[in-house]
Amino acid sequence: QLQASGGGLVQAGASLRLSCTASGFTFSNYHMGWFRQAPGKDREVLIGISKSDSPTYYTDSAKGRFTIARDNAKNTVYLQMNSLKPEDTAVYYCAASWLGGPRSYLYDYWGQGTQVTVSS
Repeated sequence: QLQASGGGLVQAGASLRLSCTASGFTFSNYHMGWFRQAPGKDREVLIGISKSDSPTYYTDSAKGRFTIARDNAKNTVYLQMNSLKPEDTAVYYCAASWLGGPRSYLYDYWGQGTQVTVSS
């Protein structure tokens, strides 16, 4: 399973770091991804990181402001979000995929989501 944490209420321009800790499977064998879902919108893939620690940005909204990192010793993936905007308000999900990629159906394990709210 995956346990996400680190969300909260922040003002525009602030930073947050989300964490997602895995258990029950071999974390280092999986690609990891971060998704988000804003109210009334479809889930959006943001960014992923491969088993070999190579990041991939899946959306322009993440480029330049979000970074992803993994620590296999801690079974944890991180999402560092800087210069947050009100439009970043969403529930953020981490997910694990054997194959990797931007499609939700490729992901085998999902975290429960953590709420990020950015006020203007």
